[in-house]
Amino acid sequence: MQQVLHRSSLVPRGFVVESACYEGDKAIITVRASGSVGLCPSCGAVSRRIHSRYRRRVTDLPLSGRVVELLVIVRRFRCEAVLCGRQIFTERFAEGVLAPSARRTARLDSIVHHLGLALGGRPAAGFAKRLMLPVSKDTLLRVVRRRSRPPADPLRVIGIDDWAWRRNHRYASIICNLERRRVVTLLPNREPATAQVWLAAHPTISVVARDRGGYGEAAAKALPHAVQVADRWHLMENPSRAFLDAVRKSMRQIRIVIGATTIDPALLTAAERLQYEGYLRREETNAAILALSKNGIPIKQIVRQTGHSRKLVRQVIRGERTDVFRTRQSSLDLHLPWLDDQWASGCRNGAELWRRLKARGFRGSLRVISEWATRRRRAEKADARNLQRIPSAKTIARLMTVGRDLLSKAETLTVAAIEVGVPTLVEAREIIAEFHLMIRRKTEAGLIAWIERARASLVASFASGVAKDEAAVRAAITSPWSNGQTEGQITCLKLVRRQMYGRGKIDLLQARLIGAE
Repeated sequence: MQQVLHRSSLVPRGFVVESACYEGDKAIITVRASGSVGLCPSCGAVSRRIHSRYRRRVTDLPLSGRVVELLVIVRRFRCEAVLCGRQIFTERFAEGVLAPSARRTARLDSIVHHLGLALGGRPAAGFAKRLMLPVSKDTLLRVVRRRSRPPADPLRVIGIDDWAWRRNHRYASIICNLERRRVVTLLPNREPATAQVWLAAHPTISVVARDRGGYGEAAAKALPHAVQVADRWHLMENPSRAFLDAVRKSMRQIRIVIGATTIDPALLTAAERLQYEGYLRREETNAAILALSKNGIPIKQIVRQTGHSRKLVRQVIRGERTDVFRTRQSSLDLHLPWLDDQWASGCRNGAELWRRLKARGFRGSLRVISEWATRRRRAEKADARNLQRIPSAKTIARLMTVGRDLLSKAETLTVAAIEVGVPTLVEAREIIAEFHLMIRRKTEAGLIAWIERARASLVASFASGVAKDEAAVRAAITSPWSNGQTEGQITCLKLVRRQMYGRGKIDLLQARLIGAE
């Protein structure tokens, strides 16, 4: 059913249109309040006595591509209450229509606020100009600050973490409500004293998720009843760093071991050499395509020069083509311990080993045993002068912790040599893997035994740190709460800071983060 469009529907509720006209690129609409009485703001008395009138200019939402300016006829009333100290007052409008002394209507002010939240100052001002909303960048930021309201929700579970104003120079803190998944406030630094003052002002907090820095001390002093939950990401990352430190401590032993056992890829068997040569050709192709792309040559021209398909070229440039020289699963896997024993006892003939293994139920061919024996024989005779450069500690730590299927032949032999020659590193790796498994399975029953075992290994310093913060670590393993959500809010914070080119102060940053939610 069609309805008649009244002029008063074009202006905020509570106004009646008196007249309308165009003045240049503006639409001037004269309006007045629809009511006949006024309420005294001091005593609340109703008054009908009009003292005088004046005109007030207010900007409203644009209309037909023009800036709209409301010419509001405002009345002054006389207060008839005998005991009221105010004799004359100006009529007030509804809270969601027009605020006292405001130069914009409430609905326009709301749009200005959201533009400032989404885009910031200068970008929002340029966009507002295209929307026929005359507002400056300073006004936009002022509205964002003015309309900022800290969350009033009661705090029970919070996450606190630090973030960098300038890395290695200045840091601040962010506090999030983990139940509501929103930012609560920003603190100007990461000092424990600052966090302690804020936490003490919120005694309803019962769970504090934090990293293992000074926030734990602040929470213990301000909220002794609260449960502290260590950051699970750091509990996964710090053991890996501890293992890397253990590798660095063992580099002297590793150099001795690798110098005696690592072989050149040229010493592979015939079948493995064919596979390896194909891998090298593919790597050469990838390198050529990447070099052309780095020089700014478009994909179409690279396809013409190299003769490869567009799909392959695009995959290489995007990093989607991964080609790893993998070890294949062998039928010998179940018999390797027995073969190692036979080899150690002096039986080095492939045919003899095959006959003995066949008597034990092995169904593979003689060629499989011969290739295994050739590989073992060449590995033992490898000359140290033909060896590759010894990998760095970081590379060795990575090789020892990734799956064997992702390693090349030479890398697999390197790791095997380290495992045999440096058993303390193998023990450290097992201890770290056990700790990671506890976190993934959320079982903290064996934590005490793990700490005792780790204290006698190469990762003793990490174990001591876990022991000092044992309660928070236990809570991190079993509790559903985590500081990962806070890390996500820090990512949003950094994005907003980049939009402001790093120049926003902490109050504006907080206003944009809280207001956006």
